[in-house]
Amino acid sequence: MLAETQDLGFAPVVNPHPNRLSPAQIAQYNAQGFVQPFDVFDPDEMTHIRAYVDRLMAEMGAAGAYGINCYQARLQGLWDIATDPRILDHVQDIVGPDILCWASAILSKAPHDPKAVPWHQDASFWSLSPARTVTVWLAIDDADEGNAAMRFIPGTHDKGALAIRKSGPDAVFHIETAGAEAMGAPFTNTLKAGQISLHADMLVHGSAPNRSDRRRCGLTLRYCPPQVRITDPDWAQGVEAILCRGDAGGWTTHPRPDTDDIAKIDSPRNYGTN
Repeated sequence: MLAETQDLGFAPVVNPHPNRLSPAQIAQYNAQGFVQPFDVFDPDEMTHIRAYVDRLMAEMGAAGAYGINCYQARLQGLWDIATDPRILDHVQDIVGPDILCWASAILSKAPHDPKAVPWHQDASFWSLSPARTVTVWLAIDDADEGNAAMRFIPGTHDKGALAIRKSGPDAVFHIETAGAEAMGAPFTNTLKAGQISLHADMLVHGSAPNRSDRRRCGLTLRYCPPQVRITDPDWAQGVEAILCRGDAGGWTTHPRPDTDDIAKIDSPRNYGTN
């Protein structure tokens, strides 16, 4: 079966009565493609979450910093974070009452990590249509310009698929959005540990090398409504969605897993880095 054509256009959120976001924040998401920061987990909760993330990375060894991808349906702790109602309340105001989490990633830039994440549009890597995924970025550590916080180029989310080119030798992946430097001043996604941001799946974003003495670790969670469909049957084999709220529509979803031992389960597919 051939892959379907993707719709990568942006559809503005129409929500006159949001429950968690303000109308001004909905308007910002529509105009700029992101909104932040929001307090979710308190310091005591973050002590627990950080220890959990550190354990997973330690058990993964050398691959832990960039290799814990799409375990949301395989590890209890990640399932519990992805389904936390405080996160979902923010997401619901953008995607609606039916919420799926289809991907996640722990992304940790060690002090003096030379890797850059080049400018890119997430949805251009995925076989999903229409482009309606919102990414939640949960700060495990404080993230700022000094330790290579993620950066957005505001207003690039509604331009469709932009031209790409080969990226440099120190980039995390091999292609990047061409000419991003001319698209406007970047916004640094500064967050305190326990805060989240939300950004649209076609927003141009990336991050610089971490030249500081501080780690920068975050957890990304990808959410979409069930109206989104998978366009490539082969790509679909690696998707392990969980139903976070409401109705799953035609999606196959997975229940809360019965383990938290990453060493005893196979690695899922990798769906991207920030």
